[in-house]
Amino acid sequence: MKSIIVFLVVTAIAFAFGIFAGWDSVRIGSYSAFFLCTVIALVVNWLAFLPAAAAKSDKFYDTTGAITYLTVTAFACWAAFSTFGSLDTRGVVIAGMVAIWCIRLGSFLFRRIHAMGGTDSRFERIKVNPARFLVAWTLQGLWVIFTASAALVAITATERAPIGPFFWFGAAVWVIGFAWEIIADNQKSAFKSDPANKGKFIDVGLWKWSRHPNYFGEITLWTGILIMAIPVLSGWSWLVVISPIFVTLLLTKVSGINLQNKQAKERWGDDPAYQEYRKKTPALIPMPPRG
Repeated sequence: MKSIIVFLVVTAIAFAFGIFAGWDSVRIGSYSAFFLCTVIALVVNWLAFLPAAAAKSDKFYDTTGAITYLTVTAFACWAAFSTFGSLDTRGVVIAGMVAIWCIRLGSFLFRRIHAMGGTDSRFERIKVNPARFLVAWTLQGLWVIFTASAALVAITATERAPIGPFFWFGAAVWVIGFAWEIIADNQKSAFKSDPANKGKFIDVGLWKWSRHPNYFGEITLWTGILIMAIPVLSGWSWLVVISPIFVTLLLTKVSGINLQNKQAKERWGDDPAYQEYRKKTPALIPMPPRG
């Protein structure tokens, strides 16, 4: 019963956000394009949940998340094109950024889950309980909409704005964040693939300046997209400022840093070198090592 209530609450939050944040989006029939993106995000994950629950498998959870991003972004582009007969430069660039990020991260997570044997420890207790598992898939739909909200509203905005400082500054921020995330992920993959590093924690490259540089890159790139969207925001559509805020809270308070810290302390909590690393290295924002 508790899981069913959570499912209903999460769904209601998603629909409410879709209605209000999409107030100034182009309309398809009686509904805003942004609201329809919200519906699509949830439906895609609900459909993926059915075979996953039957097989008690989380193998394609992250892949479905990537597919959801691509699907809602493609729909937003179609909605804007159907209304205006074309996509403006802001919409094309932002859609391309979301697609590039999504394909890169989706393929990275797909390779990682298969390297781990096709299972994720986060879902060990959840996937055997259909109601709780459904909540996880519904939350993924909400995650997509909250995270991509600034991008989707920018693509589907009824009022377009000329390219200006916000566009170029936001694009530069996105590039920095995207590059930072790729470099951090690649450095960690290379470190873990070296047999000499088995059982060790990574403290080289960007990981010498931050204990979670990949998360910093993720937050930065979505901040860049929000900056690019600012000129076309008005009224209720300003709710999309939640995009980088939500990503930050998710990665620092929920499934990101908290989970990583717990696992790290279990592995290296008694290691003096790791204790020194934690003491000298910022948790998120890159800074020269202290001391």
